[in-house]
Amino acid sequence: MGSNAVHESHTATANSSSSRRIKARRESQCMKNSAASQESAKDVKAHGGEEEAAAADDREEVERKIEALQRIVPGGESLGMDKLFEETAGYIMTLQVQLKAMKALASFFEGLEKEKKKFGA
Repeated sequence: MGSNAVHESHTATANSSSSRRIKARRESQCMKNSAASQESAKDVKAHGGEEEAAAADDREEVERKIEALQRIVPGGESLGMDKLFEETAGYIMTLQVQLKAMKALASFFEGLEKEKKKFGA
């Protein structure tokens, strides 16, 4: 056997050994992950009732908020959810404009009052 053949044989053996170690590590990690997944599944089953109750509470809270929104937005009680949200956005914008107008009027009247006091009226 020439030196090249010995070198190639040694390299092949080293690569094979390295591959076995990598494969063993992967299998070990897979087993650990599988065990962790099984524990997680047990936790979910054990706490499934709690999660379902929490989800039901969340749904009820959302429903209460939607009902409140339907009462607040003009005509909201007859609207579906998508349309209700669109109308809510428009209503908020309308309220903002009204608030701005009211602030401008209040400022205008305050200015008039100051002018009256200046001239003694």
